[in-house]
Amino acid sequence: MKIGLFAINYGTCGDPESAVEVAQAAESAGFESVWTGEHIVLPDPMLPSFPLAPETPMLDTIVALTWIAAHTKRLRIGSGIIVLPLRNPVLLAKELASVDVISGGRLIIGLGAGWLKHDFEALGVPMQGRGERMDDALRAIRALWTMERPEHHGPSASFRNVLSNPRPLQHPIPHLVIGGESPAALRRAITTANGWYGFGLTVEETKRHIESLRRTAEQYGRPAELGNLEVTVTPVGSFDRRSVDAYAAVGVHRLVVLPRLDSSHAQRHSPVPLDDILRNIETVSQIVEAAAE
Repeated sequence: MKIGLFAINYGTCGDPESAVEVAQAAESAGFESVWTGEHIVLPDPMLPSFPLAPETPMLDTIVALTWIAAHTKRLRIGSGIIVLPLRNPVLLAKELASVDVISGGRLIIGLGAGWLKHDFEALGVPMQGRGERMDDALRAIRALWTMERPEHHGPSASFRNVLSNPRPLQHPIPHLVIGGESPAALRRAITTANGWYGFGLTVEETKRHIESLRRTAEQYGRPAELGNLEVTVTPVGSFDRRSVDAYAAVGVHRLVVLPRLDSSHAQRHSPVPLDDILRNIETVSQIVEAAAE
């Protein structure tokens, strides 16, 4: 089981120095990766369905990944997730390729279609049609990174007779993960990505989504060059040896834990003191080591 840590760019880790301390502690403890969250703006007043206070500091994903990459050596850095329909795919391709190069090929790209209307409204981007724009943006990014003479014409970007260098260090593209639980998100994971990311899921919820992924693969087929689908989950509920074994048994390959262990829905995004995060990193490391024995 690979282990990652979520929220490396917001809350307590919205402070750059704290983010470095947490990332370096995770690296020392044997964590495989750290992951950002992404919202461009936060609802004010706070929504019952989204318990993140509007004043919560949240560093930009690209900036945070760059900062953490510069202060670690082996730790993989993941975006969990970038809301792709809010981004210009040509600009994002340049940013992500640059992060992969400066990190020495440690980038994991998590992308999703987004769900919070406040992000879309603040940027003047319609939510309607975001799935189609995401599909087109994925094709545009892949064209820039893999085609000898990149060309793409679609609603999100249109180009030819251009090159964008450097290309990512990981070939042909960095490890790509699709987030989301909708049928469209599952289809994208199966047909275009190396992995799928489910956030805030119990073991039973995870099992149901993995079964849906299998049915989706039967329906659409999975390109052979993508290999086996890697499943990443942020777990909820108690975190112990039994829960690690349970997630592994249903087919999870990576657990990206929250800074607060044993979190309820209302606690998932609440601030966690730095010392508690550091202690939780050690606790998680010990639990995973015990589960591996």
